[in-house]
Amino acid sequence: MYVKNGTGVLKRVLLSKPQYLKAAPINEIARKWAPELDVEKMLHEHELVVKAYHDAGVETEFLEPDANRPNSVFARDFGGCVREGYILGRFREPLRFQEHTDYERRMKELGVPVIVEVKEGLFEGGDFMFLDEHTIALGMFARTDEKGFEEIKAGLAPYGYEVLPVPGPEAYLHLDMCFNLVDDHIAVAYPGALTEDFKKELAKREIEIEIVPVPEEAIFAHGCNLQAIGDHRVLSLARNTRVNEELRKRGMTVIELPVTEILKAGGGPHCMTFPLERI
Repeated sequence: MYVKNGTGVLKRVLLSKPQYLKAAPINEIARKWAPELDVEKMLHEHELVVKAYHDAGVETEFLEPDANRPNSVFARDFGGCVREGYILGRFREPLRFQEHTDYERRMKELGVPVIVEVKEGLFEGGDFMFLDEHTIALGMFARTDEKGFEEIKAGLAPYGYEVLPVPGPEAYLHLDMCFNLVDDHIAVAYPGALTEDFKKELAKREIEIEIVPVPEEAIFAHGCNLQAIGDHRVLSLARNTRVNEELRKRGMTVIELPVTEILKAGGGPHCMTFPLERI
């Protein structure tokens, strides 16, 4: 078994260092920053993320950095992992095309099989979100389209997964920027980004998912881009003060990361993490 769900105990992840990361103008956040970022600061921030994982008992694997794929630090986006293997996505932006090949190679080296590949549509892993062990929400914002959704739905059906579409504004980029499950029954989200059908789906579940709301501007400050690591623990940003306080009120252990520079390129802790094993 590779990844059981989105909130179980995380055991192993795939990461990539931000050696060549730039604020390429391919999303609403990165467009606000100059192309040059502070590389030393980003590398230090990434080491803090790695240390947080190690301190939490999570093993880390890496794809080596490469100047030809500067955005590979956002490891989440090449696909999505389930119990049986992983879904290999298809990028929209040419800047990220080499990630497809290199992450596919690295996953083969790690012994994780491809069980579904998106070949005609578009799909990025920031839109992939477990709701429970058998149900996956798939965002369709800027980087995943209807064809990609249909390919994933058909490909996962033989394994018993239900895949739910969650359309939303292109400016929000990915589902994980405005909705993130941080524990079995708790999500951090901007409610205005979610369709009524999706809200009803959350409410009707056996264990209703409570939404800790954030305002729309929090999307662009990575207020929802948290990473669940299991046992009621979550990686968050130190600057997410209100969200962190609300999660602690609900019994969660919040591990705060002083990450700011990497965020300027358009991704937070969830974007930087591809789960390989979660039990």
